[in-house]
Amino acid sequence: MSITDSDPTERSEGTAPDPAPVPPAWRLLLGYVRPHRWALCAGALLALVTGATGLLLPLVARGLIDDLAHDRPVTGALLGMSGLVLANAAVGGLGSYVLRRTAESVVLGARRALSSYLLRLRISAVDRTEPGDLMARITSDTTLLREVTTDSLVGLGTGGLTLIATVVMMGLVDAVLLGVTLAVVLGAGTVLGVIVPRINRASRQAQDAVGAMGASLERILGALRTVKASGAERREEEAVHAAAEESWRQSVRAAKWTAAAGNTAGLAMQIAFITVLAVGGARVATGAIDVGTLVAFLLYVFYLMSPIQEVVGAVTQYQTGSAALARIQEALRLPAEPPARPAPLPSPGARPAAIAFEDVRFRYADDLPYVHHGVTFAVPARGMTAFVGPSGAGKTTVFSLIERFYDPESGTITLDGRDVAEWELSELRSAIGYVEQDAPVLSGSMRDNLLLGNPEAQDAEVARVLKTTRLDALVERLPRGLDTLVGHRGTKLSGGERQRVAIARALLRRPRLLLLDEATSQLDAVNEAALRDTVADVARSTTVLVVAHRLSTVTTADRIVVMDAGRVRAVGTHRDLVTGDPLYAELAATQFLAAAG
Repeated sequence: MSITDSDPTERSEGTAPDPAPVPPAWRLLLGYVRPHRWALCAGALLALVTGATGLLLPLVARGLIDDLAHDRPVTGALLGMSGLVLANAAVGGLGSYVLRRTAESVVLGARRALSSYLLRLRISAVDRTEPGDLMARITSDTTLLREVTTDSLVGLGTGGLTLIATVVMMGLVDAVLLGVTLAVVLGAGTVLGVIVPRINRASRQAQDAVGAMGASLERILGALRTVKASGAERREEEAVHAAAEESWRQSVRAAKWTAAAGNTAGLAMQIAFITVLAVGGARVATGAIDVGTLVAFLLYVFYLMSPIQEVVGAVTQYQTGSAALARIQEALRLPAEPPARPAPLPSPGARPAAIAFEDVRFRYADDLPYVHHGVTFAVPARGMTAFVGPSGAGKTTVFSLIERFYDPESGTITLDGRDVAEWELSELRSAIGYVEQDAPVLSGSMRDNLLLGNPEAQDAEVARVLKTTRLDALVERLPRGLDTLVGHRGTKLSGGERQRVAIARALLRRPRLLLLDEATSQLDAVNEAALRDTVADVARSTTVLVVAHRLSTVTTADRIVVMDAGRVRAVGTHRDLVTGDPLYAELAATQFLAAAG
């Protein structure tokens, strides 16, 4: 099966299908809430019970006033009011806890889902995205789901039901005063309809600015030594400050409109209270209603303020949350590899792999030039093959395509005669050990880094690899041995030590195919010679591909692939190529002179 016939999710970015329309924010929110729906319903029910106990208070108060007016005992009414107040507080506190706990569970679920997805992103998607912005989506954006779950989803439901119930009770008390109240509330609702969309836009821009600030910080902290050595602290500081100020401006803008929405609701209730007091006083004076009815209705007006503010808060919070949901959804729509279970690593002595490229063409993006222009070569199982050529010839890209970090635009890559597009990614990569050009070391202990690719490696196997890569003496000097922390990105190790750690990590995977991208470039002559002998030993039982610039590494290879401008121009041994290929002869002479000098 060719690359172009594979599943659409596995194709290169240039051939990916158009994404489906983004679902509305409320549907996305329900997707996150659905696993916790019963807890959410329990919290909402408790909130409704809290509201119901509050609705009974004005009726009890009216009865109390009637008892006082007719000189009847008020002990029962007072006890009833006290019981309702205590029940309201207890049920309200329990409901608030249940809702908050549920909201935290929603945030946890979103973070777990998003982080798992981001770890499966295609490298091509990561290339086009700032890591700091992706981190902001996991941290800042998911945090907003907490408020949108309780304040928006539950608040809109419970607040809306309480609002309806309150209006019904007000209508039962006096329909005329209800009409006056609703006229004021509807006027405020018209104003809110103008304000709410502005909250959404400002919130989205504020979250984008937070992502930009995270990207700026990640860029600086990831190369802080370079920034300091370049004297660029001030310029980079200004860039971070500019992103922070943009976030501040948009957040203040959102806060302004949110405050305007809240104040509009509050002002409407104050106007409603004054209007009801005036109209109600006139109705009492004419004998249309009694004082107890007016007091009960005024209590309902006060009580109406809470559900209205809850509904307004839910709507405004939804605007903020929908912006965060949109950013989370954007991350979840980036091209990603299919989920797969980890594949078992090769057993000791497993058959080495054969690799072949057939007319492979590749570019990193549609708007970039081709890196490979029909690359073709075949590497048999076992032995060491070196790739040489000028910078930009496409040597490192060969390794990226073998690992399927990218897919070719055309042509075929086979491992053991089988198109790599047909392999399960986990199965393919379990057969490969890969040492990158910059030999990254992760924050954590030395043991964590060595066992990253094979956490089940036995102590004897680790000790053997440490000796092979000449790390045993280093480990003995470390204060806590293998449990010593190596610092952020291995800053406590030298460049050569990081390279040896990366090589040891790859060897512990017992690979059938070992890819070494300039893996000895930072080693001194003694360690480089020792490691060269190690690679030669490994090549007797596995297939080793090396991108190398040192002549000493190239001359020991079983075959050499000479690349230039994205094409393979020659394949052979060192002796054959020195006399048969002018470019290789020039490269060899230059490296030899450099080594001699």
